[in-house]
Amino acid sequence: MKKIEVGILGATGMVGQRFVSMLEHHPWFEAAWLAASDRSAGKKYAEACSWRLREPMPSAARDMMVHECKPGKAPMLVFSSLDSSVAGEIEKEFARAGHVVVSNSSNHRMDADVPLLIPEVNPDHLALVRTQRKQRGWKGMIVTNPNCTTVGLVMSLAPLERAFGLEKVLMTSMQAVSGAGYPGVPTLDVLANVIPHISGEEEKVEREAHKLLGKLHDGTITKGDFIVSAHCNRVLVEDGHTESVSISLKTKAALEDLIDAWKKFRALPQERGLPTAPKHPIIVREERDRPQPKFDVNVEGGMAAVIGRARPCPVLQFKYTTVSHNTIRGAAGAALLNAELMKSEGYLD
Repeated sequence: MKKIEVGILGATGMVGQRFVSMLEHHPWFEAAWLAASDRSAGKKYAEACSWRLREPMPSAARDMMVHECKPGKAPMLVFSSLDSSVAGEIEKEFARAGHVVVSNSSNHRMDADVPLLIPEVNPDHLALVRTQRKQRGWKGMIVTNPNCTTVGLVMSLAPLERAFGLEKVLMTSMQAVSGAGYPGVPTLDVLANVIPHISGEEEKVEREAHKLLGKLHDGTITKGDFIVSAHCNRVLVEDGHTESVSISLKTKAALEDLIDAWKKFRALPQERGLPTAPKHPIIVREERDRPQPKFDVNVEGGMAAVIGRARPCPVLQFKYTTVSHNTIRGAAGAALLNAELMKSEGYLD
């Protein structure tokens, strides 16, 4: 099968680098066009990019020219990892020009006509692009993935919401420093410390969870009818967001029922064998001290939510811990899986 050429907006940043790395051996897509800020445009990628991943920079990318973030010569499909300070208008410009924009940026996630997707959770929301194209009068489209903290939480909630219904959710996150990009959080701020505030993060989690677990009807999403409260903290961990979650359910369930729902959870990406989809989107650990980012963040290629410490909660009903990779499942991997879903649904034909 001939690979589909794709572009990357924001290719020199941390998430952009993750896109470049994950696309190196992708069976469907091939990075053919890289774009970044004006100061990087016109340089070779190896010159413009301060490569921060452990994996070496793909040799095919090293001599690729970095372009300005303008449509025209870019491939039809572009992945966006642009900073939110510039992403909003640039992504709309590409969609107006007929490009399919699969975005990791936050700007359009809560737009009423823009799909916010986790393919295992709400693949039917992809149909929102029909409303988007009709209302905005463009041939392209924008599709988004959630905030990196939202992903692990909602993946853990989805099987429970389907089986028992959700009433209340309380989540406290311990978020890796890689989530702040590079150079990220100053060492003196985070060393031997916990930073109990990440600007806008708690609001994103609370809003996005309602949209992701909402219902699509007649081109409109009705948000989920449960309560979410989030506390978000930055900690000195390189990769992997850890979340302590307490929940109450609408219907009666035993702890064993929750564990069974997690273990059996499969969805459309697994049924279709999408290339980036984990075989097991949720992994349940039975040890009393797992999951931990150090040991669990790269399970299933960094695309799974790893859950453990499930037990009764004296305040709500149940509580547990989940770990997920913030720059793979929470960013570049999420966008890649969204694009794979779109291809399998015929949106890239």
